Amino acid sequence: MKNIPVYKDIHSDEKPVISKPLLEFNKFYKELNDLYHETALNAGLSESSFDILYSVFELGDGCLQSDIQKISFLPKQTINSSIHKLEKEGYIYFSDGKGRSKHINLTPTGKLLIQEKIYPIVKCENNSFSSLNKEEQKLLLSMCKKYIISLHNEFNKLNE
Repeated sequence: MKNIPVYKDIHSDEKPVISKPLLEFNKFYKELNDLYHETALNAGLSESSFDILYSVFELGDGCLQSDIQKISFLPKQTINSSIHKLEKEGYIYFSDGKGRSKHINLTPTGKLLIQEKIYPIVKCENNSFSSLNKEEQKLLLSMCKKYIISLHNEFNKLNE
């Protein structure tokens, strides 16, 4: 197998090469994003509404906007505008929390929407993930985590 070039000096003028494994990984990442994009559209939801409803399902009724941001990685403004849209559509309502915080709660219509649109997706994800044995699941998670940490570190070097 051909050696994969490693560029220790990210600030050099040397032209980088995209390795075949990196191309494959990037394709996998983009295909996964496209799959979720199509899934949201097929459910009749925007990507941001889908992500927010999925997050509320994961976090539970009464979660905070900041909690949604932590697990969805959506920008604050996207979350803010999307939850207000979901409120206008009658799927969520707000209740007061500590200080200025507002809890996001599902209306009965919102609970039904999650049952109809989010439950089936979570079931598909669980079925797909369980097609990997326990060791494969751990390895996949470990390798992805290692790659993300390394990529964070490399991107931080760009700002130095």
